[in-house]
Parts: sequence; structure tokens; C-alpha cells
Amino acid sequence: VQVVESGGGSVQAGGSVRLSCAVSGYRWQSYCITWFRQAPGKEREGVAAIGGDDSTFYVGSVKGRFSVSRDSAKNTVYLDMINLQPEDTATYFCAFSSAVLNVQNIPPVRLFETWGQGTQVTVSS
Repeated sequence: VQVVESGGGSVQAGGSVRLSCAVSGYRWQSYCITWFRQAPGKEREGVAAIGGDDSTFYVGSVKGRFSVSRDSAKNTVYLDMINLQPEDTATYFCAFSSAVLNVQNIPPVRLFETWGQGTQVTVSS
């Protein structure tokens, strides 16, 4: 299985960005993708997840601003981010799990089998 992120860039505060996570090498449609981010000097944090059953979970800091969705025909998961703030500046990674069906929290890191290389999002004030 491979996952490849795309769509990062630089925006001003209040702007929007759509990230994509393209999944290949997995023959079934039921899989979990979780978006993580890591800012310089900070720990990696999970921010949004979509389960194999299309359930979704968001951490409090992004709830109402980030939206995760799936296009099964394209084997792609999207992270739509609006009203971005400088504190959202980070490298964003998508992580794949075939084991997570329903998400009610950010799944444990040990459940993810494959990680993308990351895409940078920079928000200026």
C-alpha cells in the first residue's frame, strides 16, 4: 500500500487549502485514513480521521474548520481546511490503516501501516 499527499502550500490567515491523500495498492474500499501534522519543535498530532465505515473524528482545535472526505472512485481522501490560522502551519501527513472501521477518536499510531511523505502548509498572519 502507498499513500501520497498533495495540495499543500502557503496561504494567508483566513484562507483555505485542500489536501489530498491518494491511496494505491489496496484492493478494498474500507480503510481508515488519518491526517496528522507536525510543526517544528512540536510533537506530531492527529487532527482528523475517516474510518472504514466513513465515520469521522476531529480534534477540538480543528473542529468546524477541517473536513475529511473520501472519493472511493478515485481512491483519494481529502482534507478541506478553512479559516486557517498561523498555528495550523505544519507538515501534514496522511496515514493508512486497514484495521480501523469506526473512528471515535484518533486511532493509536501503532495501527497505521503506511505513512505518506508529508506536505507543507504554511499560514501567514
